Amino acid sequence: MSDADLDLLVIGAGACGLAGAIAAHDAGLSVAIVEKLDRPGGNSALSTGSVPGAGSRFQRAAGIEDDAARMLRDLHAIAGETDDRALVARMAEVSAATVEWLVDTVGARLALITAYRHIGHSVPRLHAPPSRRGQDLVDDLLGALASRAIPLAVGNAATDLLVENGAVFGARIDTGTGVEEIRARKTLLAVNGFAGDPALVRRFCPEIAGAAYYGARGSTGEAIRWGEALGAELRNMGAYQGYAAVAYPHGSILSWTTIEKGGVLLGADGRRFGNEALGYSGYARIVLGQGDGAVALFDQRIFDIAAQEEEFAELAGYGGVRRADTLAEVAVQLGCDAAVLEAEIAAYNQAARGAGADRFGRAEFGLAPLSAPFHFARTVPGLFHTQGGLRVDGDARVLRADGSAIANLFAGGGAAAGISGRSGALGYASGNGLLTAVALGRLGALAAAAEIAR
Repeated sequence: MSDADLDLLVIGAGACGLAGAIAAHDAGLSVAIVEKLDRPGGNSALSTGSVPGAGSRFQRAAGIEDDAARMLRDLHAIAGETDDRALVARMAEVSAATVEWLVDTVGARLALITAYRHIGHSVPRLHAPPSRRGQDLVDDLLGALASRAIPLAVGNAATDLLVENGAVFGARIDTGTGVEEIRARKTLLAVNGFAGDPALVRRFCPEIAGAAYYGARGSTGEAIRWGEALGAELRNMGAYQGYAAVAYPHGSILSWTTIEKGGVLLGADGRRFGNEALGYSGYARIVLGQGDGAVALFDQRIFDIAAQEEEFAELAGYGGVRRADTLAEVAVQLGCDAAVLEAEIAAYNQAARGAGADRFGRAEFGLAPLSAPFHFARTVPGLFHTQGGLRVDGDARVLRADGSAIANLFAGGGAAAGISGRSGALGYASGNGLLTAVALGRLGALAAAAEIAR
């Protein structure tokens, strides 16, 4: 089109949009980003910044054998049924290249996490900022954006897409002082999912509809509404990422390291109520179902490991994690029966000393049995982001149900169908969200560049 303002318009400035804009610029496209909120980052900034890469050079340097086939097996093992097996395979195939691109081209400060394996991964393959803060990854992406002088307009919300004869040619943008049209040869939807829209959550993810939303404010489902209007197919819409232990009332996550390393979650009565090894996402609905939040309990050894993470250390410094010399002291502060709590932990410790599973089916106990002194934190379950969205091909083109592409439209991250299974939260493997954000943003930009070149 001869009257285009840009080659690529990127809507949304989380990791997907930032990665897509950088890749587009480096491929020779004119590109700009619009972001409806007053600052970039979205859910990416609230994450731990972890991106899985199977077969990365960082794994090889650490002596870890891994490849895309193994990651694919891991993803299918945890996610089960999915609406798009090809997309899962594509993300596993490009995962290592995605991580290495972030480090080599973007300049992201990522390191392989080898201290422990994360949920859903059979070997260490997550690469994250040393701080475990997604904001650091976002800052590195923004630095790469600035060094390339790529325009980023915050406080500019896309209100709808420009569509002519079924093809997308940009969007209408509310600048705060009026609505303007930005015409583009290609458009990348890098907005987040719909977890911040209660009506869409009730429609697609009813099992977690009662949980508080702790993600970015911008996750209000524009991509779903725009896509449906264009005839796009929706996939994996019942899948989501929950978090079973949001510190209350602080609102920051309690590091799941505290549970993976052997801690437990207790109800208000001082009893455990399920298998915490389901993971921070899958266990969220269990916590929600028992109604009163929970209390995370762990010991000094586990505290010391978790304290190496900045966010946990800050939470502890703010008083979000308390200490007690005995379980009886814990019971007093929680208002539960000390004998009940002591019996519960004794039963858990006995299971941890054995070779099998406990009464809930937990068989991974980390450093347990637990011993004094103890640390504990009040927690509530939360909804972080949805994992379903627009059906896309392996290069992020948005597809209709018949497999045809909506001309000029690409999507990634929370706007696109994810790789965490068809429904529920059990299929979420650590890093799934950021992988599809960065990888699909980059792949969509490269595909857009190739189409324009043709």
